[in-house]
Amino acid sequence: MNRSMKTFKKIFLYTLAGFALIQLIPTDKVNQPVDRRVNFTDVNKTPGKIAGLLKGACYDCHSNETVYPDYAYIAPVSWSVKSHVNEGREHMNLSVWNTYNKDLKESMLTQSIQTLRNRSMPMPGYIVYHREANLSDAERALLVQYFEGLLESKSY
Repeated sequence: MNRSMKTFKKIFLYTLAGFALIQLIPTDKVNQPVDRRVNFTDVNKTPGKIAGLLKGACYDCHSNETVYPDYAYIAPVSWSVKSHVNEGREHMNLSVWNTYNKDLKESMLTQSIQTLRNRSMPMPGYIVYHREANLSDAERALLVQYFEGLLESKSY
């Protein structure tokens, strides 16, 4: 066996061992309980069709109702998924909607409209693995119309 083959085997084995070891680094995937008294769809009595779109396209990253897919349990992918969920919840957590003040709610609704219109949400990488999040133009328009209606009525 030549030297380069031995080097390759060592690198491969160390890489494999490293991959196995990083699986031991835990990521917290426990969702906080959802209080229906402050949850967006409950507070706003969101119609079923709209609620379905929100659950399919938004709730995994923007609520405490995240459903983690199988690939979210394999490091280092799990770290990236958890980071995206944490960041999404920091920007807007629909599970605690009614704990936000009126100005923040208005800002979040306005931002949601903008991200739907410019197609920056749901994130393109998320859509690849979650077909239900790949919103059609009509579905995007429906969400925008719903959010605009909330803004106009100031009933958020």
